[in-house]
Amino acid sequence: MKKQTKLLHAGRNPKDHHGIVNPPVYHASTILYPTVAAMEEIYRTPYDGVTYGLRGTPTTFAFEDAVTVLENGFRTIAVCSGLAAVTAPMLAFLKSGDHVLIPDNVYGPTRHFCDFKLSRYQIETTYYDPMIGAGIESLFKDNTRILFMESPGSLTFEVQDIPAMAAAAQAKGIITIADNTWAAGHFFQPLNHGVDISIQAVTKYIGGHSDLMMGSITTTEDKFLAVKEECSSIGFHAAPDDCYLALRGLRSMPARLARHEQTGLILAKWLADRPEVETVLHPALPSCPGHAIWKRDFTGSSGLFGLILKDGYTKTAIAAMLDDMELFPMGYSWGGFESLIMTYGDAPRRAFGPWKSKQLLRIHAGLEDPDDLIADLKKGLSRLNAA
Repeated sequence: MKKQTKLLHAGRNPKDHHGIVNPPVYHASTILYPTVAAMEEIYRTPYDGVTYGLRGTPTTFAFEDAVTVLENGFRTIAVCSGLAAVTAPMLAFLKSGDHVLIPDNVYGPTRHFCDFKLSRYQIETTYYDPMIGAGIESLFKDNTRILFMESPGSLTFEVQDIPAMAAAAQAKGIITIADNTWAAGHFFQPLNHGVDISIQAVTKYIGGHSDLMMGSITTTEDKFLAVKEECSSIGFHAAPDDCYLALRGLRSMPARLARHEQTGLILAKWLADRPEVETVLHPALPSCPGHAIWKRDFTGSSGLFGLILKDGYTKTAIAAMLDDMELFPMGYSWGGFESLIMTYGDAPRRAFGPWKSKQLLRIHAGLEDPDDLIADLKKGLSRLNAA
């Protein structure tokens, strides 16, 4: 079956729920056991059944099963946020004295976690050029335990050569983790390219409606138990209501992503021809670093991309553009039905790449009509120039 067909049917079994199409929401903390023998039997495999609310209910398991199909993994763990999905696998495998490799364009809270949390436990972080590819091997140390990847990367959207990097790490016994939120598991499956763990902020495209906080962690068979035990021990648990909403969002995600992709490309190409724009950072355009890798490894593009304005536009001018946008409100999340725009001032904090003193904007193309979105952007750019 095609992927879209699988997602419509994954993680549900109406025969188990009186013929009901969607798995119901199971709220539970305490689970009762009829006998001592039954209790002891289920705790021999504590992550394979309903044992305690924190460890999951049938609603949780239905969502996890569906994401496992999406990501083509062994099993999935639903957690309370995208950041929890980032941090739990690292905590599962890192100890004092270890070394972790993080791309320079990583999601900001991931960088904060490394700088201010891992450092407290004497875990060393090295930030690397996201375009290093197989050259990542030169950064491996005897104590390197994890290679973390994010492709495309936050804000500047470089596409990493994940297969080459995963192969280099695998040869040294280094665990690989990939943040797969941009592709939503639909346009790219890291585990198919040698990665051990694929994570997503379910908050974004899977949720799809800007009202959900969740994360997912999909692993290979040999990495599952360690990550699941870590999530259980630190209380990273997704609520059943959120799992229900995420499962509902997953059913329509392929259809929504097709529209996000189409509109994103229309906007990106239109902006690329504007005199105010220096560069459009969209993986599907040749102007984006790693475009050739995107063409090789990905099956499509989502609606999130960036652009760099030409020199000379002040903070005041950018505020004049953004403050009165009608269809592009400012907001830090993305992946919902609505379009968004964000400014990142003099560009993000980076050690690599020509980002200093560049005015960077990030756009999420929502489900509105592209002509209306272009009209709003055109008015905004007029205000930018007038200011």
